[in-house]
Amino acid sequence: MKAKSLVVASFLSAVFLAGEAVAELKVGYVNTQRIFRDAPAAQKAGKKLEGEFGKRDQDLQRMAKQLKDLQEGLEKNAVTMSESERRAKEKEFADLSREFQRRQREFREDLNLRQNEENAAVIEKANKAIKQIADAEKFDLILQDVVWVSPRLDITDRVIKALAEGK
Repeated sequence: MKAKSLVVASFLSAVFLAGEAVAELKVGYVNTQRIFRDAPAAQKAGKKLEGEFGKRDQDLQRMAKQLKDLQEGLEKNAVTMSESERRAKEKEFADLSREFQRRQREFREDLNLRQNEENAAVIEKANKAIKQIADAEKFDLILQDVVWVSPRLDITDRVIKALAEGK
């Protein structure tokens, strides 16, 4: 009987102590989407990507306009064109359309790859800043991307500030 009472007392004592430890737990939250949107490193990465992919995007837009004009011309003048002229224009349209789709697909693939690389670099910097804040401010737990969190736990502004300061 004494052993059972001792086990129960130990259990209740552990629960009580755990409750006190949880009360002292310091938790923070970081909104990753805000990091990608507001952090200077993320904005710099966005501008870098615009510079790298801007010309190709403009070329694709020109090609899309060319395709649209060609299609409108075909629809407008199909009845007045000779059979061979119409077939030649349809072939030109089909060839240009295939080329456009190929370039557009390559563009998206290249852009996605580069965005992922840049995002990984931003996350790496953010994680270092989060770790520094956690160490300096004695956080026990910092969460990212949860369904809901109290605004008082949100330390995203501090992380963005640390990224801006180059920490």
